[in-house]
Amino acid sequence: MPDFKVSSGRSNPDLANKVADNLGLHLSEVTIRSFSDGEIWVKYEENVRGVDLFVIQSTFAPADNLLELLILIDAAKRASAKRVTAVIPYFGYARQDRKDQPRVSITAKLVANLLTRAGADRIITMICIGTNTGIFDIPLDHLYGSTV
Repeated sequence: MPDFKVSSGRSNPDLANKVADNLGLHLSEVTIRSFSDGEIWVKYEENVRGVDLFVIQSTFAPADNLLELLILIDAAKRASAKRVTAVIPYFGYARQDRKDQPRVSITAKLVANLLTRAGADRIITMICIGTNTGIFDIPLDHLYGSTV
């Protein structure tokens, strides 16, 4: 039995299933619900204590995808996952990685901080060419798509 598991949010279920199939695994069972007011609720239905958990979730619009990723990470840490790696096929807000005008947010750094604060230990993603990868305070594995 591998010492890691793969779970997914609702942004890329087909991709997550293909990744799990390629690894010879089943996706960890997660219940994700949205209440009538839009709040997102997450529960891991299986034990993730002591495992390396890879959470596959993009952050493209709507912003609910980003919030769902943060909640998935937080729930995994509270369930005592040893390490949580956020696998983010599309890292939204990456092009807002510098203060190029007055009175603007460095939103990529904000999102990186939110991921870290939620409990992510590592990020695997594809980000825009030229994006400042120094915005991350945790390890980042940047996958390049140019070979594809």
